[in-house]
Amino acid sequence: MSLTFTAAREPLPDHEQKRAALNYLNEAWAEARHDGIDGDCLAQASLFAALAEMVSTYGEDAVSKFAEGLAVRIRNGEFSITLPRQ
Repeated sequence: MSLTFTAAREPLPDHEQKRAALNYLNEAWAEARHDGIDGDCLAQASLFAALAEMVSTYGEDAVSKFAEGLAVRIRNGEFSITLPRQ
């Protein structure tokens, strides 16, 4: 009989988990685009999945309050990616 042991790992700090999660999403996004999935479809599906996860975690009221503030954050450029010019 063979036993394998895995070392218990400490959870990553929140900011490192977010960075790792974004890397996973960027890889999945790139793979989907490579397979011909339209960026708009990906964006809508991603938003749906993210909001559904947040609702299951925090509830509809909390997520709707969070979403109310998104318009101002979008207008303020928080989600705009500026590409360097060459």
